[in-house]
Amino acid sequence: MNYRERLKDKKRIVIKIGSSSLTHSETGRLNLRKLEVLARELSDLRNQGKDVILVSSGAIATGVAALGMHEKPTELKGKQACAAVGQARLMMVYQKLCSEYNQTAAQVLLTKDTMVNDSSRYNAQNTFDELLRLGAIPVVNENDTVSTSEIPYVDSFGDNDRLSAIVAALIGADLLILLSDIDGLYTDDPRSNPDAKFISLVPEISQKYLNMGKETSGSSVGTGGMSAKLAAARIATDSGADMVIANGDQVDVIMDIMSGKEKGTLFLAHPNLDFDLMHYLNNEY
Repeated sequence: MNYRERLKDKKRIVIKIGSSSLTHSETGRLNLRKLEVLARELSDLRNQGKDVILVSSGAIATGVAALGMHEKPTELKGKQACAAVGQARLMMVYQKLCSEYNQTAAQVLLTKDTMVNDSSRYNAQNTFDELLRLGAIPVVNENDTVSTSEIPYVDSFGDNDRLSAIVAALIGADLLILLSDIDGLYTDDPRSNPDAKFISLVPEISQKYLNMGKETSGSSVGTGGMSAKLAAARIATDSGADMVIANGDQVDVIMDIMSGKEKGTLFLAHPNLDFDLMHYLNNEY
């Protein structure tokens, strides 16, 4: 069976893009060329009749640049202040670029408290469903201004890799695409081990694959290492969604993936009849 060909038929797609894929490495400022391509890719998926949700990092990095800082603050209050500035600026860019392709971007900010509370989680699910029914493109991020984002405290998702998988499970997505600073899953970190071998297909996430995860991110602006991506893969595939990890250096890789090309690492869905989103929200990965 050609598993890649099946991706052409996916109807509800969550795409996560990290800070390192959205910013210039030299300055930390937004890479507008990439953002423009991203908006075009998302809009074209919408034009094909697909539901599209973007989980976007970059609020803190954008705020750091906007406030003229040379590096990300180390204190939580500094990060949250940067997020307050950066999230508004980032959303303004998404709305402007999507409108050029006759699409509407909608901001959705989530906290872990929202998701663990049954009533607010239900409301969030209804909001997503209505936005998609109306043809909008929800742009999701953790509400960094009020939650301890990017620090693994109890009231935070920890990183947007896990958040994107939780969103995919919440809305019944059938595909999750994680755009990262690496081509996919390797047997070891290819940046430090030249003998590391690329893995194109993961039929099921066994302990062997989990052991390949690394806790660190290769970027100074990102937070999610390979272990976070594998945690996201467990959530997504257990909930019934295929997942692809691919390199976000070239954002048009989205269309390559959707056309069945051999890009990134494909994790096959294996729906778990006992799947319980609350289990994952409580960090029981």
